[in-house]
Amino acid sequence: MTSPERLDPTELGAFFALMEVSSLLQHAVDQQLRTDGGLTNVQFKVLMALRETPGGQLRMTDLADSLVVSRSGLTYQAGLLENAGLVVRAPSPEDERSTTVSLTAEGRERIETVLSGHVAVVRRLLIDPLSRAEVSALGDALTRVRDHMRTDPPRSAAPRARRRSS
Repeated sequence: MTSPERLDPTELGAFFALMEVSSLLQHAVDQQLRTDGGLTNVQFKVLMALRETPGGQLRMTDLADSLVVSRSGLTYQAGLLENAGLVVRAPSPEDERSTTVSLTAEGRERIETVLSGHVAVVRRLLIDPLSRAEVSALGDALTRVRDHMRTDPPRSAAPRARRRSS
């Protein structure tokens, strides 16, 4: 029987394998993004989230929540992206207390510049060593874990309570 205070060898092995794979993949992705596009991983995630959103625009708080980054960290990264001409920030049309961030044409071009290299790194390191069935099983397992973790997310990933209008 598994003790609630410790992980058994199988559980510990799975945990350490996940941590090591995550670190190795993150390192390779970071290098590729910096080399091909001068982007950090967070900046890439911001640009990709905007690229995948109809209209290419999101509220900063929604973006921070979805990317699991602090709001202040996202503000800093969005400022760097804006200075580089890759995004534009503006007051939200729905709520002037909120800020929206929008992808520029130059931001779209930068994503296209780094995307093929990004896909190549992910494919070479994560996808190619697995069968199609294993990729599917991995995706299913990680989706269940992610969804479970999001039921009690860290503050940076928790949706901000919205004020009711009176």
